[in-house]
Amino acid sequence: MRKLIAAMNMTLDGFCDHTAMIADDEVHRHYTELLREADTIIYGRKTFQLMEFWPPLAANPSGNEAMDEFAVAIDEIRKIVYSRTLESVEWKTAELKREIVKDEIVDLKQRLGKNILVGSPSLIVQLGNLALIDEYQIGVQPTVSGSGLPLFKNITGRIDLRLSKTKTFTCGAVIHYYQTKR
Repeated sequence: MRKLIAAMNMTLDGFCDHTAMIADDEVHRHYTELLREADTIIYGRKTFQLMEFWPPLAANPSGNEAMDEFAVAIDEIRKIVYSRTLESVEWKTAELKREIVKDEIVDLKQRLGKNILVGSPSLIVQLGNLALIDEYQIGVQPTVSGSGLPLFKNITGRIDLRLSKTKTFTCGAVIHYYQTKR
């Protein structure tokens, strides 16, 4: 069975704010490799719309190798976008769905293929509440923002995890890899 991996960056005080994150070449290379180890990424509307920054960069590279490679990887991976408000998605590798159906996600995990990523705070919570996430890769940025969207807002029950490893970046960010205890 494929792993469903929740991958998210947050500030030291637990908030998801992409403007407070360090996205240097080392961080971009890490997430490019993560994308290459997967064949599907699940997004909510807000995160999907933030990620629409990348297709133009994939088509017209910036000259920054790390960013350009990330742009290609994010452009190519299959995306499932959950939204009740979007009417359509223009990204050629994106599919729009209205609501999460647990059995559909279980079926997706049982198909042959690479890992599945989830990269939106609200969907990490929803899929965590359904006990569908196998691994959490939480990038903690060396920033305290004081406010914002908490990563684990609205978790309805306890989720027990086991730390399997960490990865430290030169910029001071640390990714914590947690396996879900079943």
